[in-house]
Amino acid sequence: MGSPSFGLPALKSLIDAGYTVPAVVTVPDKQKGRGQILQFSDVKNFAVENNLPFLQPESLKDENFISELKKLCADLFVVIAFRILPESVFTVPRLGSVNLHASLLPKYRGAAPINHAIINGEKETGVTTFFLEKKIDTGNIILQKTLPIRDEDDFGTMYGKLSDMGSGVILETVEAIQSGSVSLRLQSDAEASPAPKIFKNDCRIDWNKSALNVHNLIRGLSPVPCAFTHLEGKVLKVYKSFLTSDTSDSDPGTVNVINKKLFVCTADKKLEIIELQTEGRKRIPASDFVNGLHKDSVLKLG
Repeated sequence: MGSPSFGLPALKSLIDAGYTVPAVVTVPDKQKGRGQILQFSDVKNFAVENNLPFLQPESLKDENFISELKKLCADLFVVIAFRILPESVFTVPRLGSVNLHASLLPKYRGAAPINHAIINGEKETGVTTFFLEKKIDTGNIILQKTLPIRDEDDFGTMYGKLSDMGSGVILETVEAIQSGSVSLRLQSDAEASPAPKIFKNDCRIDWNKSALNVHNLIRGLSPVPCAFTHLEGKVLKVYKSFLTSDTSDSDPGTVNVINKKLFVCTADKKLEIIELQTEGRKRIPASDFVNGLHKDSVLKLG
C-alpha cells in the first residue's frame, strides 16, 4: 500500500525476491495542471507497467474495499507512505501489517519525517519498520537502520537514499516475519518527536532567524515543496544556499551583491544564495540572477 515513488524500490525488491504480490493499493487518480489531465500515482504506474492488480479506494473504511482485501488472502500487508489505515484494514492479514517509515522512530512521527529531520539540523536519520497499531507511528519496531545526513544533503537527496535503503530493510523485515525470527522493540513515547505535514506557510523564510536555521529550512524543503520569500511583491523560491562566516551588516532580508555573488543578511550571518527561481521563470543559478540586476539595485527580501 502506497502512492509516491518512495516505496517503489521496496515493492520491486519483494517481487524480485519471489514474493507474490496479489495486489497493490494506492490513491485514486487525480486531475492536475491547467488541462486537468488525469494522473496516476507512481505506485499505480508501476502496477500497470508490471501487470499487477490494483485497488484505489476513495474511503479506506468502505466495506466493499475491505471485502476485496479479504479476498486477496494476503499473509502480510506492507505499507509505505500511504494514508492512515483504520484497524479494520491493518488487521486483515494473518501476520499483520508492517510500515516502512523514513525516520529513526520514535523520533519524527508523522507525514514529513525527512523534511523535519533536515530542518532541525539532524546529523543522521534512517528507516524503521514496525507493526501498525491504532496510534500513528507507534507500533513495535521490527528493524531500524541509520544513515548520516551530510552537509550537502537536502530533502531530494535524502529521499532517494532512504528509499533505496528501505528496499533492503523491507525485504529483511518480511523474511524475518516469514521465518518467525522477529525480535520486537517497544517505542518510548518520552523520546518521540513530531513530523507533521508541511503546509505553504511552513515554507516561508523568516530572515529574522539565524543563518543556520534559514539554511536548514532551505535544505529541508528542496526541491519540493521549496522554501520561498518575496521580492518586490513576487514569490522567489530558494533551492540552495551556503553558510558563510560573514556577520550581517544590515537588516535581516537585505540583499548584498559581492563579486557577482548573492548574499542575504539574517539575524546573525550572511547567507549565500546559490540557486533560486523568480515567479513565472525557471530555476537558475544565483549568478544568472545577479547578472540581470541593475547596478544600483537595492533589494530587500521578506
